[in-house]
Amino acid sequence: MQPRPWAQIPKMTARVARAASAKGAYPLAMRVRDELGALFDDAEFAAAYGRRGAPGLPPALLAMISVLQKVENLTDRAAADRVKYGMDWKYALSLELEDPGFDHTVLSEFRSRVAAHGLEEKALDAVLAVLVEKGLVKAGGKQWTDSTHVISAVRDLNRLELAGECVRAALEALSAAAPGWVEQVLDVPGWADRYRARVDSWRLPASAAKREELARNYGADGYALVAAVYAPFSPLWLRNLPAVQALRVMLVQNYVRITGGKGREVVKRRESLEDGGEGLPPGRYRLTSPYDTDARWAAKGDDLFWNGYKVHVTETCGTAGNDAGAEDAQAGVRRPPNLITQVATTDATVPDNQMTQAVHEMLQRRGLVPAEHYLDSGYPSAELLVSARKSFGITLVTPMLLDTSPQARAGAGFDRTAFTVDWENGQVTCPQGRQNSSWSPCLQRGSEAIVVGFPVEACRGCPVRSSCTASSRKGRQLTLRPREIQQALDEARAEQSTKQWQDKYRLRAGAESTIKQAVAVTGIRHTRYRGLPKVHLDHVLSAVALNLIRLDAWWNGKPLDQTRTSHLARLENKELALIA
Repeated sequence: MQPRPWAQIPKMTARVARAASAKGAYPLAMRVRDELGALFDDAEFAAAYGRRGAPGLPPALLAMISVLQKVENLTDRAAADRVKYGMDWKYALSLELEDPGFDHTVLSEFRSRVAAHGLEEKALDAVLAVLVEKGLVKAGGKQWTDSTHVISAVRDLNRLELAGECVRAALEALSAAAPGWVEQVLDVPGWADRYRARVDSWRLPASAAKREELARNYGADGYALVAAVYAPFSPLWLRNLPAVQALRVMLVQNYVRITGGKGREVVKRRESLEDGGEGLPPGRYRLTSPYDTDARWAAKGDDLFWNGYKVHVTETCGTAGNDAGAEDAQAGVRRPPNLITQVATTDATVPDNQMTQAVHEMLQRRGLVPAEHYLDSGYPSAELLVSARKSFGITLVTPMLLDTSPQARAGAGFDRTAFTVDWENGQVTCPQGRQNSSWSPCLQRGSEAIVVGFPVEACRGCPVRSSCTASSRKGRQLTLRPREIQQALDEARAEQSTKQWQDKYRLRAGAESTIKQAVAVTGIRHTRYRGLPKVHLDHVLSAVALNLIRLDAWWNGKPLDQTRTSHLARLENKELALIA
């Protein structure tokens, strides 16, 4: 790569493209180039290219094409055709009208380079930098974050299919990389007979006994293949093939080798601890496919079970389509649309609350930390309420999980709020004026806590004992968090029960429309790529595309779409009007 600045739009291209767009809506690609200029720079992607060799297409040009590709949700081949035949794209890319374009595989090679060198965030960084410079995005204000599931681009496999496919994938990789070695070491006809076709349930035996026997055969073949690869006479580089490494992981996670009754080694499948087996690894570590080793199985609720990833989208909010925006409109000020400021991608097993601080750190790196962060109940914790305010100056606007004590759940008796805590002296006073007999700091599930106990004698003769504790042998116990965390938690729980807070939190409902738009426009819920880096790059390009779509609508004065009114609701409104 040889970095160079963007060329001026050729005069002929500009004249023809503007003439063609004189009637109808002005094309998005042309509007973006007119309003924002050249968004990307070659130097931002320099780390993905060598210093020597034949020069390729400018990466800044390919980045812009990749974003426009997501705007229109095109395949690589269709995107290459748009570059070749579309005047609006030639205008945005500063290309001559007679430019012949390029082969569509260049786009795939570009994504591979960017993902392999950890440059996935560069596209969003560059666009946000331009938007900050133009005053369309800034720190402070309000932002929300929400997540959705992402289905991987590989076939779902059960444990038996996974075992067979891992052996088959390793054989295919070895046959392509070292066919001579395979011919010398393996009985090719025998292996080909078992692994010629892909392994799926349609070809597997129906009998449970035969399926168990087949599972053991897959395991034995896998161990034999790995032993051959790691034999002294085999080339060392064969061990580094991704398919071979995936096979090793599958064998460790799903099989054990034991000594049989006659002293021979026997391969058997692992079973869960509940079934009296050796135990299976947690889902966050368990391989689901040899073709995408980053994808994981996860479940959410009772009706969602998927294999793949999870994406977290953060965007500005409260800038348009609400009361504040209406006031600005009356004053003659146009506020910018809601714009995405951060995208994070994880495997499907990572819970939302582990991403809250990570999102804050990424927003801080971009200089776009909000004053208020609107989240659902999956993201916060009592510790995060305090750390977000201390470390980033962010107030989390989020419903906290309620007190789970029996008294709080029943809504009767004395819950924790009925007790007075003297933090300096480590004393807690109950509603009857009795004080605790113990104050014991401890760790509960890895978090600091304080267990407070009241004397048995004081509780035994208490007239309101039945409203305080159900224990007949012990006194009342309370579990507190450290002072700062407990006070923040109490304040948040008290505040979220007020109508003022509930009216304020309504703003977060707009996050659902962002997920809906991302799914409808860019297909964000079904990834086309394999591996976490490429999937994340796809999500970043989708975020940039959504920002450009929203800015284009804002520049053209297009109002936000209104929620559809059903036919039944219209009939009801008509009846109410007649009654009035």
